[in-house]
Amino acid sequence: MSVPRAKILIEKLISNRLSTEELAELLAGTHDEAVQQAYSDELEVYFNQLLAEESHKRRKLAD
Repeated sequence: MSVPRAKILIEKLISNRLSTEELAELLAGTHDEAVQQAYSDELEVYFNQLLAEESHKRRKLAD
């Protein structure tokens, strides 16, 4: 699987738009080190986005 395809699959997973076939493809990609890194990178970006959003909400509440 290509790295761009891996990123697309993770984005679809996060947005809850992943089909059964795509889930199987995503899971099959876990055996490829480059794909694992792409998954990790995309999930890290998503996690950091969630942290930033939560931090922003907390700052607004504190004001």
